[in-house]
Amino acid sequence: MLEGCTPYPAAAAARYRREGFWLGLTVGQALDRAAAEFGHREALSYGQRRYTYAEVRQAADRLAYHFAKLGLEPLDRVVMQLPNVPEFVFAFFALMKIGVIPVMALRPHRHNEIRHFLNHSGARGYLIPDRIRDFDYRDMAAEMQTENAVLEHVIVAGEPSPGQVSIDELLTKPVGDDHEALLDSRRPDPDEVALMLLSGGTTALPKLIPRTHDDYLCCFRLCAGVAEIGPQTVYLVLLPMAHNYTLASPGVLGVMWHGGRVVLAPEIDPATVFGLIESEGVTMTSTAVPVVTGWLKSGLAGNYDLSTMTILQNGGARLQPELRRQVRDLVGCHFQETYGTAEGLINMVPLDADEEYVLESSGAPAGAANQIMVVDDQGNEVADGESGELLTRGPYTICGYYNNPEADASAFSHGGFYHMGDVVRKKGRYVYTEGRKKDLINRGGEKISCDEIENLILSNPKVENAILVAMPDETYGEKACAFVILKPNQSMELPDLVDFLMQKQIAKFKLPERLEVVESYPVSPAGKIMRRHLRERIAETVEQERAAS
Repeated sequence: MLEGCTPYPAAAAARYRREGFWLGLTVGQALDRAAAEFGHREALSYGQRRYTYAEVRQAADRLAYHFAKLGLEPLDRVVMQLPNVPEFVFAFFALMKIGVIPVMALRPHRHNEIRHFLNHSGARGYLIPDRIRDFDYRDMAAEMQTENAVLEHVIVAGEPSPGQVSIDELLTKPVGDDHEALLDSRRPDPDEVALMLLSGGTTALPKLIPRTHDDYLCCFRLCAGVAEIGPQTVYLVLLPMAHNYTLASPGVLGVMWHGGRVVLAPEIDPATVFGLIESEGVTMTSTAVPVVTGWLKSGLAGNYDLSTMTILQNGGARLQPELRRQVRDLVGCHFQETYGTAEGLINMVPLDADEEYVLESSGAPAGAANQIMVVDDQGNEVADGESGELLTRGPYTICGYYNNPEADASAFSHGGFYHMGDVVRKKGRYVYTEGRKKDLINRGGEKISCDEIENLILSNPKVENAILVAMPDETYGEKACAFVILKPNQSMELPDLVDFLMQKQIAKFKLPERLEVVESYPVSPAGKIMRRHLRERIAETVEQERAAS
């Protein structure tokens, strides 16, 4: 296995193979299998661009060949920051076929995060769009290359800058007679690392999560089973495919495994989404709290025929029971809450579950081999119904982060269990989420590390101390509020803080959306800052403002 990664214990791996959780296939072979069975069926659409399974495979094979000819070798890493366009699908499968490992960056990530991903992974390649709205990714990539001698290849979906490579040109460039032999020689082992996802943890910057071909196939196959996906499924992609949720829970990969059709939405406003459901006959989509609340507020659903919809998933952050009921009634289909982690475990509510589980729970593990338990602060398992931290291990939960022994020491127990960091209650196999052990803001599914943003705020010469906490928000569930103590004779408004942080080149979703300048923080008798009191204070303030308005 790739150096810096922790393999599954031999006995566990043997059991997962013996019991059929691991099939001994790569993600690239999963596409080959689908193309062989469903070749002439439409697999992927984006506006007027439509591709059959055979055409997706052909595009992936061609890119794989040319990526290899560029000099990308098995186990090389590339940071992949493509938006939801067909080129994402082609490039992802291409990398899977030649054993090159994509690090799945998100579109909003900027210099600070990308620099970390490139440096920590040792990436030799960087896949980007040319420009989205007012941001030019080519300029950022060029700047990264001036800083990073290891980064050799910048590959662009769109118009490349000088010295960069065009995906469009690679897709039309002929392959050589050695095409099949080259791909065969580069095919990775199924137990090798396939891709690296990003953690939503509380450390300063995301950790890298190595997922193997075996475990990733297991994940999307089991999740597809719970969602009852089949060739009739038409899956509308709204959220970033770089997220594990949209990619493999069951996501794009689970749908394509069963020969369904994937529709990429160019925008996610209610009118666009409802229009695509009607025109494409969409049967399933994966949403998040902001999307759902936007639908409910829009009042547009009655203008469209949504009768083809059978499953509406919510993930990333818990949707309140009343909103689950409202959106289910709005669309007229099964509601399926999904809760999990890019490190592995995915919980889903089965379609035939009792109403109480549908409306209240966060689901049960997808797959019988997933072990879960809830423990107290001393590591003792608690009884059903009692709150504690959720621990898990199983055939698609990692055994360690990439090249991060310090994180491994705190995240994994001696029995191989992964500590989710979430406080939950358990009822049988069903999980009920209650919050987080550590400080992490969940802005509509995008995770904001309080530690990272606090450190950046503290670099402002006006600031003496800074605490970032979650404040409630009707649309996103949570947003970031900064409680700041200023140095003597200094002043600061929220736009000043935002402008300062934007100079740090961070993703915009991480910016504080409220600033509270205070003289001091509440502290415990032991002298520890009581973040909970700050969260309660801002929650009460927001509620009072809402009532007054």
